[in-house]
Amino acid sequence: KLSPAQWSAVAFVLLSSENNLDVFDLKKFSASEETLLRLLPVVKASNKAVLSSCNLSERSCEALSSIPSSQSSFLKEVELSNNDLQDSGVNLLCAGLKCSHWKLETLRINVCNLSERSCESLSSLLSFQFSCLRELDLSNNDLKDSGVKLLFDGLGNPHCKLETLRLSGCLMTKEGCATLSSALNYDLSHLKELDLSYNHLGDSGLKLLSARLEHLQVSFRVEPGGVRWLRPGLRKYFCQLTIDTNTVNRKLRLSDNNRKVE
Repeated sequence: KLSPAQWSAVAFVLLSSENNLDVFDLKKFSASEETLLRLLPVVKASNKAVLSSCNLSERSCEALSSIPSSQSSFLKEVELSNNDLQDSGVNLLCAGLKCSHWKLETLRINVCNLSERSCESLSSLLSFQFSCLRELDLSNNDLKDSGVKLLFDGLGNPHCKLETLRLSGCLMTKEGCATLSSALNYDLSHLKELDLSYNHLGDSGLKLLSARLEHLQVSFRVEPGGVRWLRPGLRKYFCQLTIDTNTVNRKLRLSDNNRKVE
């Protein structure tokens, strides 16, 4: 384990190197929040930060939100997927992003334990006059229709420049489709790609959307879908497992009506 002084030395060496700081991958050093905080100056000087699955929390979002205080930040893409950021963390991050100094274009916060309570801040970010955000991935967060409605309000704002929006597995139903259909009445010429897979949109919801999205020449995905995807969290992926006794390893001892391996 490195001391604070040693981490400072690592940061100095990286910043002084002639090598291009194009991509900063936290896992190459240590997948921890403490390491991120120590190497934040390096993150600021990079074009892309890969911080997914690094045990990060609200504290990391607070640190990242301080990046816009410097006009020297080059960071264009942030990957924060599969961290327990929660609504409070994303709200802090959005507050920092609403700064004309930070020209972030891509934000991936899928599987970050978010709910509809984070969507108001995200919608405000999409509506921000100086926002440069082009891609937003919110997949596998339980945003529900109420959260999706807030997002679509921001999507229809004249200042929004978003080209790609991913809402796969966000507990969206036909009510969310109706909201999106209304949003499509605005000028959404900036939108190029929309992912609504792993939701339960229903036939009526799909009919409402398809014609309008095709007219706007938006590439969209809605399959797979169905009622099973309305289960919150990881429970939506639950399925019954069975053992095929014709192909099972003959050296295994089965019990409980072939449902257990001893």
